[in-house]
Amino acid sequence: MRLVAGLVRGKQVDQAKAILLNSTKSASRNVMLTLKSAVANYAQLNPDERVSDQELFVKAVYVDQGATLKRMLPAPMGRAYRVRKRSNHLTVIVDKVTNPVNKK
Repeated sequence: MRLVAGLVRGKQVDQAKAILLNSTKSASRNVMLTLKSAVANYAQLNPDERVSDQELFVKAVYVDQGATLKRMLPAPMGRAYRVRKRSNHLTVIVDKVTNPVNKK
């Protein structure tokens, strides 16, 4: 998940969506859904602004550890191997692009 999150960090939203659509990683689907949700939340929190995907950029992406499911897998001679199914918490923050000031 952190590899896919690193691909879209700091990119414009339309570029990030293109990267995620062409990615072969299975985590790219979850990141895409979270990115769409973040854009919708931004639009809902700022109803007076009409912004497109080109005007928004991915400000931050956090991937934190979530709950771990502990399971047992049968092993030879009556033993059992421990299997840890890890999950994570994904946070995507989008913001409006501000025009940079040209310094001379």
